[in-house]
Amino acid sequence: MAVNYSAKEEADGHPSGGVGVPGGSAVGGGGGAVKTRKPDNTAFKQQRLPAWQPILTAGTVLPAFFIIGLIFIPIGIGIFVTSNNIREYEIDYTGTEPSSPCNKCLNVSWDSTPPCTCTINFTLEHAFESNVFMYYGLSNFYQNHRRYVKSRDDSQLNGDNSSLLNPSKECEPYRTNEDKPIAPCGAIANSMFNDTLELYRIDNDTRIPITLIKKGIAWWTDKNVKFRNPTGDGNNLTALFQGTTKPVNWPKPVYMLDSEPDNNGFINEDFIVWMRTAALPTFRKLYRLIERKNNFQPTLQAGKYSLDIAYNYPVHSFDGRKRMILSTISWMGGKNPFLGIAYITVGSICFFLGVVLLFIHHKYGNRNTSADIPN
Repeated sequence: MAVNYSAKEEADGHPSGGVGVPGGSAVGGGGGAVKTRKPDNTAFKQQRLPAWQPILTAGTVLPAFFIIGLIFIPIGIGIFVTSNNIREYEIDYTGTEPSSPCNKCLNVSWDSTPPCTCTINFTLEHAFESNVFMYYGLSNFYQNHRRYVKSRDDSQLNGDNSSLLNPSKECEPYRTNEDKPIAPCGAIANSMFNDTLELYRIDNDTRIPITLIKKGIAWWTDKNVKFRNPTGDGNNLTALFQGTTKPVNWPKPVYMLDSEPDNNGFINEDFIVWMRTAALPTFRKLYRLIERKNNFQPTLQAGKYSLDIAYNYPVHSFDGRKRMILSTISWMGGKNPFLGIAYITVGSICFFLGVVLLFIHHKYGNRNTSADIPN
């Protein structure tokens, strides 16, 4: 082992302490243990852990390819057929086309008074048998922008009274307005979707309104855990939100979003649904539910319908588009053929590779590959 001492002591031949010197301390003369880079003598650091390294042979690889193919293809077909059995009808009511009834509302502003209204008539070729979900869809709207996603105050939305009057600085520039704190603050709340959609069935030129249920559209955890009104008298939201002001683009304050106390203020389900930001610029959010009344009649019969729209939400300035979607669901959710196609594609590729590799193994696997060595 090397001995560390000064160059002068080495020249004199009289080290003051160290290895082999009576009365000397540990190596180096400093009294400390020698630092070493040698790993600890453990199974993990010395790489002595038990391991298994599979040897890929035709007998193991070929069955794996065929098994994956035979499992994935039927699953993919089942998912794809299930997705195609879901009824879905979509109406684009942006109004960019001159012939659209909503073209007159294309350049509407947030504070248009009275709001622009339009009606779109359409026909359902097939009946919707089970419960129907009504969505609104937006395109070219980037809710996934970093500053947009951060522009909220979760403490305020959870009913914290101090945050109500002193919102987080993350809400800037929608934190205060006219020296009053905004409730709810932030860019997400300020841009809340506020079109009003009403659906009617036309029967012998008579418009029969379809009952649209506005409760039960938000996640249970959002409704009961993440969002709370300020603490106090829950029957007097006007007093609870005293000293605050509405978001800049809202036509009315948060305590007037609904007439029912259990769906008003921060616990309004339309507001809660909007606050759950989308991951992609084209998205849909649940707007209303249409429940099936009995098992003898479909929820929405085939026939003529009309959609009345209070056009309040401007999208033309950023080349966005707005849609209304009617859809049923299955055990796997809404209409989404991608998952079934992905299963079928992966299963087909594995099965095809299994056939090719089986052919190659059958033709060339038994051939002697050793080269002849000349004498």
